Amino acid sequence: MAADQGYTYKVILIGESGVGKSKLFIRFLRDEYRPGSKATIGVDFGSKLLTLSGQSVTAQIWDTAGQERFRSLSSIYYHGAAGCIIVYDITSEDSFAKVESSWLKEVSQYADPNIFLLLIGNKSDLKNQRQVDTQRAAEFAQKNKMTFLETSALDATNVEKAFDVLLEGIHERVGRKIISANPTSRTISTDGVAVLAAPNGSGNDTGGGGCMSSC
Repeated sequence: MAADQGYTYKVILIGESGVGKSKLFIRFLRDEYRPGSKATIGVDFGSKLLTLSGQSVTAQIWDTAGQERFRSLSSIYYHGAAGCIIVYDITSEDSFAKVESSWLKEVSQYADPNIFLLLIGNKSDLKNQRQVDTQRAAEFAQKNKMTFLETSALDATNVEKAFDVLLEGIHERVGRKIISANPTSRTISTDGVAVLAAPNGSGNDTGGGGCMSSC
């Protein structure tokens, strides 16, 4: 693919209320930490421009509410998502248990089967309050075909790395699909996912780039 082609990838943040999704969202987008921020109502949205393998990539991040009353909007959140970050709190066994009992089931129900999954154990700075063992979480992630990292929005540990790993994983998958399908095609449909590889400034309405599915 030419270096001037751009892509837009929609990524959603999910997990129980209070696990720190919004703080990770703000840390990644603005490199800020906002203590005492209120719970997200519905969904918050932001974007960040990155360069991956010499190509322009726009990450569209959707920070979703963890409260039960917003679950009816789930299908809207997942529509067109290329990646999903499932967040739990390492100091909360319940938030980790809900990953399996609730959030993975929701992903299976609403997301594209090929969505890239990243499991994040947040609040790694609170080691003395830990309830979820790192090795147990890593084994759980491997079993469920997820990438895994622990992060801290407070001190920024692994936050940038987590999003980089996710976006690089998505970008690699998109590249493999384009090459295997047709290296000269500008619109390829594989496994129910449409990859639009339009050059920047070509008039495509996805923000000057390509979009994985209908963002």
